[in-house]
Amino acid sequence: MPSRLRPLPAGFIAPCLPSRAPRPPYGAFWLHEIVYSRPGNELTHRFPLLVEALARLRARSCIIDGEAVACGEDGIALFERIRYRRHDDSVFMWAFDLIELNGEDLRREQLEQRKAALARLLARAAPGLRFNEHLVEEDGPLVFHHACKLGLEGIVSKRRDSPYSSGRSRNWIKSKNPDAPAVKREAKEEWSSRR
Repeated sequence: MPSRLRPLPAGFIAPCLPSRAPRPPYGAFWLHEIVYSRPGNELTHRFPLLVEALARLRARSCIIDGEAVACGEDGIALFERIRYRRHDDSVFMWAFDLIELNGEDLRREQLEQRKAALARLLARAAPGLRFNEHLVEEDGPLVFHHACKLGLEGIVSKRRDSPYSSGRSRNWIKSKNPDAPAVKREAKEEWSSRR
């Protein structure tokens, strides 16, 4: 990592959140990650597999951005398994970004550099932590099409050179599969709350 890194200030760091878009971006500036579940609350105390994997990492400290996931027999994430606490002991994290490592603030580094550092950190991680691979593919709509065919929730497209910024970001674009069960449930809950 470059020597311009600075210590991370103490306190909570709000997550970076993707902006919604009707279709994924196209071009060489983007990488694309499959979406496995929707964001939720901090619930790591419920997930022993995840907690054990984090405790066994070879780092003095780290802050990882990711999603807690419980998959069905077909390997597709099922939010209901987390929501209704039926599979807490098998929940793991798809880790997709590294914010801090050994006291160094990585938020100003480019996404590709942060993901490379995250891949190294998780190379020998226990099963509770999994590196969320990405596709460096210029055709985001094609990646999205395949994610939808697999029945996945969608994709998040991220600017390869972007820093990590808390809050809603135009550097992260979320494209949702309207036929995915989680997206249908979310739309139904949103519609019900407006009535």
